[in-house]
Amino acid sequence: MGKIIIAGIGPGNEGDMTFAVREALQSADVVVGYQYYFQFIKPYVREDCECVDTGMKKERQRAEQAFELAEQGKTVVVISSGDAGIYGMTPLIYEMQRHHTATAIEVSSLPGISAFQKAASLLGAPIGHDLCIISLSDLMTPWEVIERRIKAAATGDFVTAVYNPKSHGRYWQLYRLQELFLQERSAETPVGYVRQAGRDDEEIKITTLGDFDPEDVDMFTVVLIGNSQSYIADGHFITPRGYYRKETNEGEKIGQNIMIESFRTIAKELKRQDYPLDHKWALLHAIHTTADFDMEIILYTDSGAVEALYNKVRMGALKTIVTDVTMVTSGIRKGALQRLGVEAKCYLSDPRVAQMVEEKGITRTQAGIRLAVEEHPDALFAFGNAPTALMELCELIRKGKAHPAGIIAAPVGFVHVRESKHMVKPFREIPKIIVEGRKGGSNLAATLCNAILCFDDAAQLKPGRDV
Repeated sequence: MGKIIIAGIGPGNEGDMTFAVREALQSADVVVGYQYYFQFIKPYVREDCECVDTGMKKERQRAEQAFELAEQGKTVVVISSGDAGIYGMTPLIYEMQRHHTATAIEVSSLPGISAFQKAASLLGAPIGHDLCIISLSDLMTPWEVIERRIKAAATGDFVTAVYNPKSHGRYWQLYRLQELFLQERSAETPVGYVRQAGRDDEEIKITTLGDFDPEDVDMFTVVLIGNSQSYIADGHFITPRGYYRKETNEGEKIGQNIMIESFRTIAKELKRQDYPLDHKWALLHAIHTTADFDMEIILYTDSGAVEALYNKVRMGALKTIVTDVTMVTSGIRKGALQRLGVEAKCYLSDPRVAQMVEEKGITRTQAGIRLAVEEHPDALFAFGNAPTALMELCELIRKGKAHPAGIIAAPVGFVHVRESKHMVKPFREIPKIIVEGRKGGSNLAATLCNAILCFDDAAQLKPGRDV
């Protein structure tokens, strides 16, 4: 009795065929397969080896013929491109063996490099984390089942390889897949696709889920869609596993991971998905702190304000944050302040405040701001409680005594609160973050400071970093 070896010959490049498959081909009396693939195995078969072509879409006949030849005592190698176990001949041969009369025929399989693996290596490192493979061919799987699997892959945040993305008769399915993924993934999610991977007319392209054009794909193309951590860098499509990250203690890692996951949850519930990243970063901090989605309406940031203020901190041009009350200072992340060399100060407990209040007949917070401006006229000023303090700063700016690096205007209350925020807006040259209306608070002012100090972490919200 002969034997059947099912061999994955790889995507078509000689260097991508395993040594074990080459040995199997050299031992074969007969090779059974689709004729197109014979060109890739010619150097490895003996001259007396018979090559049997059963034609395209004749997989069952191919398998039956392999068993007939093996019954004659021959060593039969059944070939599939890529890995024979992935949309290839291996499952069919093993299924057929269960019902075949010649049960003594030995069946074995040899793995090959799959098309999605070859495509991944050409794109960079897109399959570095959990992944799945979906075929869009509905010849043997109902479309309803395929669509359910697409939704599961998109929702589950799997890196997804798409086989059989398109053919002459199937022109709309890839559009539907893109539509379903965009319901769950950012439009900036990387997409890479490779046509004829490993062959002479190989084509490699990288784009994003939003810009991906299904018309640029044919039946010889494998498409890879990244997960929420995938990103494009230097022309490479990368999905990080998590080995390379900033060194922090374990507690900080856990806390950071929870916060970022919370941010992603919040982001899915926003009415708009196209906010600039620095505004979105401040908005997510505000909602995360308050659980108030009204922030999407009332949080105002000057264009690029968060990023500009972060860059001032990073470059050492901003060294001081002045707050109106100690509760704001307490809420600013100490680790971030220390790491960046920034000092957060509140002057309410300064002995000079009480003296100034008595002499000038002003509030304690107003006095605190006057002292702060004398010592740190170019600080970032953050207000979470006292509208009178914010109004005092505005007057000092108009008199030329203060030139803040930025202003966070989030006082809360019912008297002069709205007016104090309106007074800030004419200072167009000063980066501003404003919580409009009556809402605000020390917790909000502090979290908006934190959004500035840790803006480098905002990249985790877009395809780009593992958390």
